[in-house]
Amino acid sequence: MKSGSRIWVALLCAGLLSPFVVSAQKQPPIKYEKLPETRVTVDGSEAMFTTMCALLAAGYQADVSSEKWAPMRAQLRERLQHQQGPAVEVLRNFYQQHELADAGAMLSRYIWFGLVSGPAPDFKSTLRRDELPPEVIALEGFQEILANYYKEQKIGELWRQVQPLYNREIEKLHDEVADIVFVSSGYLREILEPENPRSFTIIVEPLVGRITNVRNFGDHYSLVLSGADALPTDVVRHAFLHFLLDPLPLMYPHVVAAKRPIYDIAAKAPQLAPELKDDFPSYFAECLVRAVELKLKRLSPGEREAAMDLNDSAGLVLVRPLFAALAKFEGSEPGMKLFFPELVREIDTPTEQKRVAAIKFTEPTTARSADATEAEVVARRRAAPTTIPNDTEAIAALTEGERRIAEKNARAAEASFQKVLAKYPDQPRALYGLGMVAILERDGTRAKEVFGRLTTGEHAATNDPMVMAWSHVYLARILDSEGEHDRAKAEFEAALAVEGGPDQAKQAANKGLAVMASEKQQRP
Repeated sequence: MKSGSRIWVALLCAGLLSPFVVSAQKQPPIKYEKLPETRVTVDGSEAMFTTMCALLAAGYQADVSSEKWAPMRAQLRERLQHQQGPAVEVLRNFYQQHELADAGAMLSRYIWFGLVSGPAPDFKSTLRRDELPPEVIALEGFQEILANYYKEQKIGELWRQVQPLYNREIEKLHDEVADIVFVSSGYLREILEPENPRSFTIIVEPLVGRITNVRNFGDHYSLVLSGADALPTDVVRHAFLHFLLDPLPLMYPHVVAAKRPIYDIAAKAPQLAPELKDDFPSYFAECLVRAVELKLKRLSPGEREAAMDLNDSAGLVLVRPLFAALAKFEGSEPGMKLFFPELVREIDTPTEQKRVAAIKFTEPTTARSADATEAEVVARRRAAPTTIPNDTEAIAALTEGERRIAEKNARAAEASFQKVLAKYPDQPRALYGLGMVAILERDGTRAKEVFGRLTTGEHAATNDPMVMAWSHVYLARILDSEGEHDRAKAEFEAALAVEGGPDQAKQAANKGLAVMASEKQQRP
């Protein structure tokens, strides 16, 4: 918000998770510095406010009773419906041409638009066209119409007038949101480093009404809340856990792939969300989120068992074994990001296959009513392309090799990776494993050759972002140690440019560049 208050929390590595820091300013308006996207923020959005004003002015919910609406929302709708002007007429024509029979789907489109829009007065998208959600593409041409409407109807002045109300709502959300962030992050032992590009934003917008909308576009997660009254704690926690846990199945695709036989049975469940029926990483993340929720909620043993039964019958069958595996995580030291592969390996695939095969999946329930007070819509992050073979033995060998690397048993690790390469000579994960073996054995020449092969040429790991990004990082470190600083810098920068590369690799690359810059200043 250019005017109003902003609440944020930074998760810093300082022994404890810092509490929320609140910055609340009344009028006159002040200009805020852009906060790092690693911050968990609660804020208002002029783009979302303008989008909702335009929607109401165009006729959205014109025939809906405002008896139960918040006073501001009801009053603004009345005012907006009577706006006149050339830009308003163009807006109303556009709305009528793009109107949908499903009011919820219609609202969803415009909420998506508000989330990806840049600042006033132009509202240009913050994403490239190929990154835009389909809902926004369906509103082609709306950005220019909204910009003209904003200027003609002086929406900027109206935005400043409502700031005191928005500020109060934001401040009232402070304690509950802070508690959700603190407890969830603490349980998972998750620390968001300052250079992490991922973001989690709660946007307060009373004009949306009593509907909680959850959106995920790439690494950016957003919730749109109507205000602080009756904060949907479960929805906010669920979304924040997705923010923390969604990347993990994508970081370790070959580890979760070993559990795919269980998923193949569960995917037949009639009640399972359609988007989860063909997206195993998202399915796994959903099950893990629900398992962690059962740990964080204050439920009796009977209530937990009933919740797991419901998940089983809906096809979310990995919730139960993941919940059991979390006990081992709780007794360990690493954070979930590092412990995740071990958590997955705790699931006994044959045993779960037998259990799941005996489950009687329930049929879909009737659709929720149109006046439901909460709605979750998550555009799930698709798995990055990968070259991991659909071969149980190869996956087992890769997993064993990584386990041996973690144990620093270079000889045993190499044997496992060579087993894969005997069948798949150019398999990137196995080649990367040999590079890690060379690192363990302090064989810089061999490591340089392997990581160089993975980053350039016909055998480059172009379809495996994890391998590509980390290969650039390790190659950069080797080159830097050999005094080839310019080449090392180029490799670190290449790691940062890998689309879909893991956060840890990018953090390592940023750290490497910072160390190099510091050392360059110290050199005579």
